[in-house]
Amino acid sequence: MSFPLLTVTAAVPAIGAIATAAVPAAKRTAAKWLALLFSLATVVLAAVVLVRFEPGGDRYQLTESHAWIADFGVRYELGVDGIGAVLVALTALLIPFVILAGWHDADALEGEQANRRWRPTQGFFALILAVEAMVIVSFLATDVFLFYLFFEAMLIPMYFLIGGFGDRAHAAGEEEASRQRSYAAVKFLLYNLAGGLIMLAAVIGLYAVTADQLGEGTFSLQAIIEARANGELEMSAGTERLLFLGFFFAFAVKAPLWPLHTWLPNAMGESTAPVAVLITAVVDKVGTFAMLRFCLGLFPNASEWATPVVLVLALVSIIYGALLAVGQRDMKRLIAYASISHFGFIIMGVFAMTTQGQSGATLYMVNHGISTAALLLVAGFLITRRGSRLIADYGGVQKVAPVLAGTFLIGGLATLSLPGLAPFVSEFLVLVGTFSRYPVIGIIATAGIVLAALYVLVLYQRTMTGPVKPEVSGMKDLKVRELVVAAPLIALLVFLGVFPKPLTEIVNPAVEHTMSDVQKKDPAPEVEAAK
Repeated sequence: MSFPLLTVTAAVPAIGAIATAAVPAAKRTAAKWLALLFSLATVVLAAVVLVRFEPGGDRYQLTESHAWIADFGVRYELGVDGIGAVLVALTALLIPFVILAGWHDADALEGEQANRRWRPTQGFFALILAVEAMVIVSFLATDVFLFYLFFEAMLIPMYFLIGGFGDRAHAAGEEEASRQRSYAAVKFLLYNLAGGLIMLAAVIGLYAVTADQLGEGTFSLQAIIEARANGELEMSAGTERLLFLGFFFAFAVKAPLWPLHTWLPNAMGESTAPVAVLITAVVDKVGTFAMLRFCLGLFPNASEWATPVVLVLALVSIIYGALLAVGQRDMKRLIAYASISHFGFIIMGVFAMTTQGQSGATLYMVNHGISTAALLLVAGFLITRRGSRLIADYGGVQKVAPVLAGTFLIGGLATLSLPGLAPFVSEFLVLVGTFSRYPVIGIIATAGIVLAALYVLVLYQRTMTGPVKPEVSGMKDLKVRELVVAAPLIALLVFLGVFPKPLTEIVNPAVEHTMSDVQKKDPAPEVEAAK
């Protein structure tokens, strides 16, 4: 029996969550270091997965398959393809930075230790590790029911992270701040539960279809794709479209796609900066990843049928998110609306049905995760110092904290996809892939780039330049712990911006498999013959 590397990779943060939660209440610092240690061990395991993955090999590698609920065709099946491998690596990479950035976010304020509102440090870091474990399983699961289970289960720790460990830099009083945190957490939970319940109906429907046509129901992704490819499993157009819509709705909520996006600005605005990174750079990626793996893999004909509408919704997300980002006064809500715009680009690339578009979408998931983490975490350091999320409360920061301002600028420039930084490559591929098949959509989507430049540069100008406001005159620059968080993320943005080949070599074969599932080929270039 081969070593269960994928199971161990997901199990380490889960064990870390239990161990961290069990640390005695008085040992808060020990709990932090223990959580960091488990997160670093997960990074090592994710790196081993990447090294052992062979881009030119089988579609799913390092596979594990064991009977689980045999009477209902449910199996414990894991497998990693190129897309899943890079997203597992992204998740594992970001969690140590999330932990370091949130090192003091759950500590008791002075005089608060005996207060009922005191937030236990152990619980904060245990919940982060629990989310990491569930997200990793979601990227590895090749059994639809197993995926669904963890797709929904991750909502529980996220609910407590949003509602129980909210941002302390709140303009309102503690009572109003608590009310808004609770509202954001409940809204997040209800939106995602609604999507999950609709998906559950579709999951049951998929099982019924396989039981009817194959003689035995199955949730195995590989078995269903193979049965469809060899003609053993055929769905009527109406059935396939209904099942597709059930899956897609849940993923569109998680992604999030307009008009199912409204939970994100509330959740990110009321969370601490590290938890906001966990939401948009890690958890939300499960939605766009699942569109590639499950919507296109299980329901290729329905995916093609829905493509025009999905592309329009993605385009609306791009423009709408960017326009609302321009008008924001709250720094974190601005980044939230910018993320909605970026997720529009990712979904547009997925449904462009071209290799450039889907490769760009996958790279966008990784690069958006890194760039958003860099910008949000540095913004969190800034907000902690000033005690305010309002953009108008800042000014002249670059004169008193030049390193903080410089890292904030690089994170912002990556967000607007400046050439030379990682997001530019992915956004360029998405636009090229979309334009080759849907030129009008591709042309309109470029407006999102212009708007991104506007909201990022205006944000920097209003917070970092100009006269130094009295409230920021004594602001300290980044400390060593904060530099340890920011510097590697910025280095990655530069490295992947000038040399994306390590990612594209892993991703491209998986994209070719997805294109084969939907039976699509790239449009032939139209070149006029010479006269």
